[in-house]
Amino acid sequence: MTTNQTLASLLKNHGIQPSVQRLAIAQFVLHTDGHPTADQVYQAVRATLPVMSRATVYNTLNLFVSRGLLKSHVLDDGPTLYDPNVDEHHHLIDAETGQVVDLPWDAIEVKNLDSLPDYEVLSYTVIVRGRRRGNTGPEA
Repeated sequence: MTTNQTLASLLKNHGIQPSVQRLAIAQFVLHTDGHPTADQVYQAVRATLPVMSRATVYNTLNLFVSRGLLKSHVLDDGPTLYDPNVDEHHHLIDAETGQVVDLPWDAIEVKNLDSLPDYEVLSYTVIVRGRRRGNTGPEA
């Protein structure tokens, strides 16, 4: 199978009718280890498919999220980030670069969620901010 055939099968398995635009978006966003914004996806896909519209990118990303191919996150006051890692995990935001890095679910232990008297916790994710060890500031 070619990559497009594999992607087309993946989309169909998630109830999504493949199109040239959806395949181009899937090719980029499902094969990144980053957490791109919709605008970053738009710019990357337009490089190979210049007729791509911004609305198509936004609509397709939202469709992929609703069908379980992506997760969407708002980790700061910035734009929504799209994450191809749909397994449970946490995130680290590099304070120096802004890069978002996946952290394994079991890397962080969260306790006593059942002690919140007025709430039943349905889900959670931890966002850690930090920088690489050895960096002491901008001059490092």
